[in-house]
Amino acid sequence: MEPEINLEEAGERLRPARTVSSWEQDAIVKLASAGLKEQRRARRWGIFFKSLGFAYLGLFLIGMMDWNLSTLPDGTRHTAMVEMTGVIADGEIASADNVISGLQAAFEDPRSVAVILKINSPGGSPVQAGYINREITRLRALYPGKPLYAVVTDICASGGVFAAVAADEIYADKASLVGSIGVMMDGFGFVEAMEKLGIERRLKIAGEHKGLLDPFSPEDPFEKAHVQKLLDEIHQQFIEAVRQGRGDRLVDESKIFSGLFWTGEQALEMGLVDGFGSAGYVAREVVGVEGIQDYTYREDVLQRFSRQLGSMLVKPVRELLMQPTVR
Repeated sequence: MEPEINLEEAGERLRPARTVSSWEQDAIVKLASAGLKEQRRARRWGIFFKSLGFAYLGLFLIGMMDWNLSTLPDGTRHTAMVEMTGVIADGEIASADNVISGLQAAFEDPRSVAVILKINSPGGSPVQAGYINREITRLRALYPGKPLYAVVTDICASGGVFAAVAADEIYADKASLVGSIGVMMDGFGFVEAMEKLGIERRLKIAGEHKGLLDPFSPEDPFEKAHVQKLLDEIHQQFIEAVRQGRGDRLVDESKIFSGLFWTGEQALEMGLVDGFGSAGYVAREVVGVEGIQDYTYREDVLQRFSRQLGSMLVKPVRELLMQPTVR
């Protein structure tokens, strides 16, 4: 038996599609155009922000790069120079490893006739400064015909002086700041503030004095005396290094080792420096070889970025532990 055919349904299926009116076509075209414009606009902004990001990254990398191009022709006799800039501490650009690396290269080069240690430092670790001092002494003995001159720019304080006194002579500007021969360890005490706020300190230690210098606990007289003894001992090591390096050039030692600092003019009168002059002056007038070749250790971009990132993370911990500094 054949199925019945519904003529109305069949006719509905066979009826041609409804034609789209002109206003509907215009609306569709406008919507499509608006969508395309929005896509183009979003693409342009995307390109703009990507370009801006790459430009920023490029400027950042360029800013971190070292553009020191002071090179001399092969075989040229020259005055070698090593810079010691910033805080003298492990992990910093003025660490003992970096400064010593530059000094060794400067002394070992047969073309260099003298070495300048250019200093602009507020001080830092007595250990790092002591390493540099002793290495200068060793290199001077190993290369007796190659003098080393320390040249101070803006400041040479504490650890900077510790390193500089090992030089044959020290030069500075009249307005340079020189001195601060002392040792310090600073921190805070929050005991009374905690009592007022009703905060209870819960410190667990193994070892009677393991909580030494804890800022949230009362200061212990024995521990205070112990720390002062340490500082006095490091200060005495500093004093001996200055006396050994400067000898009878020092005048009125009672002031020199007090922790005060002075201008270059005052430092000359006290025997802490030997004269006035820049690195260029020393190379030209003292050494007699004007051409300067820079042997300063230089970090590449990744090293500098890693160091700066590490410094940001390590500095709060270092301050919390209150390591002694010669500054």
